[in-house]
Amino acid sequence: MTASNLLTAAIWSYGVAGAGFLAFALRMALGWRGGPRAALLLSAIIASALWAACEVTVAIWPSVATLIVANGLDALRYALWFGFLYGLVSTTRRSAVEASAKLVRAPWWLIVAVAVALIASVALPGPEPLRTLFGVRAGIVVYGMHLGLAVLGLVLVERLLRSSAPHARWAVKPLCLGLTGIFGFDLFYYSDATLFGRQDLNIWVARGIAHALVLPFIGIAAARNPLWTIEMHLSRDAVLRSSALLVSGLLLLAVAAAGYFLRYVGGELGNALQIEFLFAALLVFALAVFSGSFRSKLKVFVSKHFFAYRYDYREEWLRFTRTLSADSSPQGIQQRSIHALADLVESPAGALWLTHGDQSFRPSARWNMSAVNAVEPVDGSLGRFLERTGWVIDLAEHASAPERYRDLSIPEWLVSLPGAWLVVPLPAPAGLVGFVVLVTARASIKIDWEVLDLLKTAGRQAASHLAQIQLTEALLEARKFDAFNRMSAFVVHDLKNLVAQLSLMLRNAERHRSNPAFQRDMLMTVGNVVERMNKLMLQLRTGAKPVEQPRSVDLQSVIRSACAAKSDQNASIDMDLAVGIYGVGHMDRLEHVIGHLVQNALDATTGRGRVSVRLRRDDNTAVIEVTDSGVGMTPEFVRDRLFKPFQTTNAAGMGVGMYESAQYVTGVGGQILVDSTPDVGTRVRVVLPLGHDTAAPTMEPKEAA
Repeated sequence: MTASNLLTAAIWSYGVAGAGFLAFALRMALGWRGGPRAALLLSAIIASALWAACEVTVAIWPSVATLIVANGLDALRYALWFGFLYGLVSTTRRSAVEASAKLVRAPWWLIVAVAVALIASVALPGPEPLRTLFGVRAGIVVYGMHLGLAVLGLVLVERLLRSSAPHARWAVKPLCLGLTGIFGFDLFYYSDATLFGRQDLNIWVARGIAHALVLPFIGIAAARNPLWTIEMHLSRDAVLRSSALLVSGLLLLAVAAAGYFLRYVGGELGNALQIEFLFAALLVFALAVFSGSFRSKLKVFVSKHFFAYRYDYREEWLRFTRTLSADSSPQGIQQRSIHALADLVESPAGALWLTHGDQSFRPSARWNMSAVNAVEPVDGSLGRFLERTGWVIDLAEHASAPERYRDLSIPEWLVSLPGAWLVVPLPAPAGLVGFVVLVTARASIKIDWEVLDLLKTAGRQAASHLAQIQLTEALLEARKFDAFNRMSAFVVHDLKNLVAQLSLMLRNAERHRSNPAFQRDMLMTVGNVVERMNKLMLQLRTGAKPVEQPRSVDLQSVIRSACAAKSDQNASIDMDLAVGIYGVGHMDRLEHVIGHLVQNALDATTGRGRVSVRLRRDDNTAVIEVTDSGVGMTPEFVRDRLFKPFQTTNAAGMGVGMYESAQYVTGVGGQILVDSTPDVGTRVRVVLPLGHDTAAPTMEPKEAA
């Protein structure tokens, strides 16, 4: 390779290294929390970025000055890395306070080595020329000093790893691996330079990329060590995608190498063998890329080896919540609860059992799983164990070590269930809602405390959603029954009035059966009763509201008809009815409301008081007043109980008449107002929207002349 090509490659190599160290330093500065170890680490990264930038300058403007600065920065970054490593070694042996104090008191041999290297880098350009590149002389002394620094760095890395507790080595292993890469490559580089008395330009060009490649290991170590007081965060998705790209690249390189080998040894068939092999390899590669099992295994591997915790809890919880809330229907939430729990452990399928009537757990939903009809008693061994402990049951662990699950007997249907792996309880404040059975994961997952805690927490969240759905369904069912019971009460109330009307007619028939006028009235009454009963049946089928739309009704005729039905009770009803007043409503329902009010007034007077009915117009409303001089009611009863169902002062009544009347009048746009005083009497006003006479001719407007 020519010198110009080497220079271009060097610019790219050290440029990439400088950009990488600079980005790392900026990310650390944004998460700065202070502390001596953090300061040393950040300083070492900044010095590395400056050194790489200076090496780019050396490649562009080679001179003695730039070479001396580059060598000096190289020694300086070594000094900062040594200080950081020595601080970590001190931390593993002393308390945090002592370690912070020791950071400013490095051993004499470390200080002397760094000082000598710095002086040699600056003062000794060296007797040997860099003939083809720099045109300056660099001494073997400088190479030897840097070689000693590389050896010293490896010694410190070894001391750090050896002095770390076995359970804590996972946190510093990435750092040790990364710095071993830096010091090891420099050991090779300066050994070659010291041995031959000159720098190998190819090794020098590769040095920048080699240093940049160790940055991910240092970043992983920073993320694993919060005590370094630097808030570092590595995106799991980014690491996973990068790992997938790396694996894909390695596979493609291996395929290319194998294809080239086949072409080389295959003779005349070499090209054909190469094409066939490449096609088959690409098929296998595509299968791996689209394989859920491959992705799951790669995800588990990355989480296990690159992060302090297996899960990114923020992302997992957001995904879990999104999955649960994606479908609000009861069946949808049940299935999505299985899906959300299964995704946490890479399980491809599962089934849900929920309580039914506090007697048994029945299969309620399944996801990617064949139908299961097994029913488990609530008071069975499985239900009692889940209720008592709230544990996640590992069926494989139970089979190999049943003593860990005391008093638990796995039901036969669960043992024989294909692929059954985990049983996740769904506890709620009111008790165990149910449980989810998950099948074996796509990738091998170690069930440790982190997995169990996450599943138990997610199970509680899913249980709260499922319990809320069950309560909502129970509330809807109760409302339906309440509406049906209310309808039944209204119907029974109306039937009671109709039965009373027919009973009175039968009693009068003994005396007036031969009277033609009575016979006509009897036929009219029976026809009216039949018509009202048919309407009651229609309302039972279609709902409590009238089928017909409200229309204008002659209120005088409605009131007279309602009062005439009470005339056979030997009661005197005074009527003062204005003529030509129409209200909005239904004739039969209004007659029923007025009849009910008149009947209440008659019951309150018990034949000794006075009952009057008045019809008048008040602005744009029609007002019907029913007044009596009976026992009256207290203001508290009128305010709190009169218009509520099943509240009455009449022992023979049902307490739904006033509620039904108020509901109807309000429904047509009116209102019922009540004024009552105990032992004085009651006045009830029915206020209706004013209607118009439908029989009156409509006046056409005349055009202006």
